[in-house]
Amino acid sequence: MIDLHLHTTASDGRLTARELVDRAAAARLAVMAVTDHDTTASVAEAHVYATSAGIELISGIEITAIDTGADVHILGYFMDPSHESLAAFLAGQRASRVARVEAIADRLAMLGLPIDITALLIDAQTQSGRSVGRPQVARAMVVAGHVRDVREAFDRWLGGGLPGFIRRDGAPSEAVIEVIHQAGGLASIAHPGKSISDDRLFVLRDAGLDAIEAYHPDHDAARTAHYVRRAAALGLLVTGGSDFHGDPDHGRAVGAVGLPSVEWRRLSDARHRYVRR
Repeated sequence: MIDLHLHTTASDGRLTARELVDRAAAARLAVMAVTDHDTTASVAEAHVYATSAGIELISGIEITAIDTGADVHILGYFMDPSHESLAAFLAGQRASRVARVEAIADRLAMLGLPIDITALLIDAQTQSGRSVGRPQVARAMVVAGHVRDVREAFDRWLGGGLPGFIRRDGAPSEAVIEVIHQAGGLASIAHPGKSISDDRLFVLRDAGLDAIEAYHPDHDAARTAHYVRRAAALGLLVTGGSDFHGDPDHGRAVGAVGLPSVEWRRLSDARHRYVRR
């Protein structure tokens, strides 16, 4: 089993790197990637535990780009996590995340839904590489008793266009693809079924996009087949994974969605496509 979309507590996951690898071992993963949002802080630690567990761990990340005001998530694989340009870019991304979380908390307070984000902000300031975002805000809303679960927080308050939503500022997809390439990595559009049009995929292919995440829990069989065909038509590779965060109400398990081995071999064969610069 190959799962290339997993999150830890370095961003908005519920499990530490060690706990995630333990879960991966229990699921009998052969290959895994930690793809935290705008941080690679857990990659080195996860690699140590994965090696001990006999699992191949590849470096990964999920970077948020902004296209015409909308979030587009771009996965990076095989890049150098310590690359100087990548590290500087991600530091800016995380600072923007903190500012957005503070703005959302202020907006919720104005709506009569105060939350305590003190510990979250302290973690972001004191833990190197810690990335924060709306899922942690949603969990704070649950703790405060404003909503039953994280899903309700997003469905009623935090989703796009809803009362608690604050737009994000950020780099366009083309710039994110470029910084991943600079660090020697491959760039894949995450869960395109909920974030991007087929026309935009064509444009990003010409901008250097390497792959499409066809296998994802948000894609049913028909949509998965569509993106596999789309990748082939565009000459792109295919990626996939469970997008596991560990939220009890999320309903996703490590390895629940995986990348077929034939697609993994193609992706792995392309891992040295870009020279770090």
